[in-house]
Amino acid sequence: MRRKKGMKDHLCGKRSAAKYGDGKGLTALKPIDLRKISNFDQMLRAMKLTGFGGGKTGEAADVLEAMVKDKDCFKVLTLAGAMTPAQMGIVICDHIDLFGFDCVISTGALMLHGLIQGIGATHFKAPYGVKDRALYHLGYNRIYTVLELEKNMDMAEMFLGKVFDGADQDQVWSSWKISQAVGEYLAKNSPGDQRSPFKSAYLKKIPIFIPAEVDSEIGLDIAVRRYRQRLEGRKEFQYDAFLDLERYSDLIENAVKSGKRLGIFTIGGGVPRNFAQQVGPYLDIRGERLGEEYGAFARFHYAARISTALVQDGGLSGCTYEEGVSWGKIVPPEEGGMTAEVFCDATIAWPLITKAVMERIGAE
Repeated sequence: MRRKKGMKDHLCGKRSAAKYGDGKGLTALKPIDLRKISNFDQMLRAMKLTGFGGGKTGEAADVLEAMVKDKDCFKVLTLAGAMTPAQMGIVICDHIDLFGFDCVISTGALMLHGLIQGIGATHFKAPYGVKDRALYHLGYNRIYTVLELEKNMDMAEMFLGKVFDGADQDQVWSSWKISQAVGEYLAKNSPGDQRSPFKSAYLKKIPIFIPAEVDSEIGLDIAVRRYRQRLEGRKEFQYDAFLDLERYSDLIENAVKSGKRLGIFTIGGGVPRNFAQQVGPYLDIRGERLGEEYGAFARFHYAARISTALVQDGGLSGCTYEEGVSWGKIVPPEEGGMTAEVFCDATIAWPLITKAVMERIGAE
């Protein structure tokens, strides 16, 4: 029932007339009128003026658009989760080919499954009702609703063997060097219209970093190679993960020194996100301990993330950009930073955001 005139509110007291909001200074929301929407750009602009996840998705499209259009922005794409088995590999290529991202940081599994597609193998939809025990005996590995054929993994191992056999056996490898070699081999030996992240990155001359490469099928293939070399008394494949940190830090530091802003677009979280963002604290620590100059300024000006991770357990994947401000990783809005957080399955929100930005920049 509505409160009668003069009726006292014993919980919080009666509001004065001045405390009744009039909406001044606020952004008005608007209902989506689907009859007036004819493309993804219009859809995301309309979603921005809705509530909840729709509004956040629209905001993320604006952040990505601003990042892509900023010619003085060094752009970092970080990837986690089973995005390539879920058929998001070409979306990754679009960020490289069309949006001008300067480097990619990924999990090894995601890139391995992208490689599998890049060499012509196929993922399949998991059949309803088939037990996982039966799938195992049939040679199928299930990733939620997707099947990865065991023979696909063997194909990838044979492909990587060809890459390594033809490469310099004496150099010390790191993930970005491996990624470059794989991309080069694909560019020279796969059909011209066959797109994959390794190939796109090589053709655009940008590095792909896989900071936890040992935690993937690629890492297992390298481990078997090293083990075989050890058994045969040959020199083992040499790998140094710190070469990745040094190369990435140099890229970021050089961008900052040249006056560029930093941008990050994140799918999921995990090691790729932390590796990308820890460069600020790393350069800051170097500045304090070694007297170098640029550490404190290596913060991301643009930052958009799509994730389903929750904040309550204190893990990094659920870490908000507001929390990242306290670590010196993100520029706060008060200083001009532009951020967006989308709590959604990336296979839903990411293609929508990407297509809308493609339309906005005329890259269709």
